Amino acid sequence: MSVSGILNLNKPAGVTSRDVVNVVQRLAGRQTRAGHAGTLDPLARGVLVVPVGPATRLIEYVQQMPKTYRAQFLLGHRSDTEDTDGEVTPLGSPPIPTEEEIRGVLPRFVGRILQRPPAYSALRVAGQRAYDLARRGKQVELAPREIVVYQITLDAYDYPYLDLTIQCGSGTYVRSLGRDLAESLGTAAVMSSLERTAVGPFRVEEAISPDSLTQENWIAALLPPAMAVSHLTRLTLDDEAARRIRNGLTISRPQGIDPAADTVAVDQSERLIGILTGGEQNCLRVKRNFPTQ
Repeated sequence: MSVSGILNLNKPAGVTSRDVVNVVQRLAGRQTRAGHAGTLDPLARGVLVVPVGPATRLIEYVQQMPKTYRAQFLLGHRSDTEDTDGEVTPLGSPPIPTEEEIRGVLPRFVGRILQRPPAYSALRVAGQRAYDLARRGKQVELAPREIVVYQITLDAYDYPYLDLTIQCGSGTYVRSLGRDLAESLGTAAVMSSLERTAVGPFRVEEAISPDSLTQENWIAALLPPAMAVSHLTRLTLDDEAARRIRNGLTISRPQGIDPAADTVAVDQSERLIGILTGGEQNCLRVKRNFPTQ
């Protein structure tokens, strides 16, 4: 049976998300896949969810989960990358917002809002990464995209330093939130630090340092694949229904299960069996199957 599970890793600043995945990949071997659900820039630290084996097929579901960040911004400064990894330039005599003014604009950035992604991002423009074009001096203007911000909390303010906690959905650029917030106050900002403290149920307090993983302990650190879909409706199957799903067959759809939404199927031991969706004649069919240990 192949190894399958989720690693909740605490990425340090100064390395890429791919560097962290490569640590896991070397331990798992070439025959076992490893990936990550949500890139953290080198400047950032914190929760990096790394599915291993068949659990990599759940990455899209992890990406649906709310993410929480602690970010610090440097007001009155501008950067081409919108963070301190770029060339930071102080503004000449910028306005100094009051705490009351900052609290007053925060509600504008909560809910479904449009955000213009930064030029230095991995988004593609005419088949090329935006950051590759920007590094070559090309003008990059990305179209605004809808994002969801659930909550913004002001944690501390001691000009020019502004500390915020942000809970948001996938696709949100925290450094661009700081940029737009500062612009609404008539100034500019660059992000000076970022920590992702949670992705759904994966919290930084329980995250493991990648440096602590060894050939002897990494498998024991794997969390159940079902944690990656903890936000979906869960259906516990009896032995016969579990057997049918494992064999790719349909089962009757219980009352209350939405046929248009994905449903998580687990066995009596709470092990993930598959992701189900609505089928014909009031049935549920297999969308994705997962081996159980």
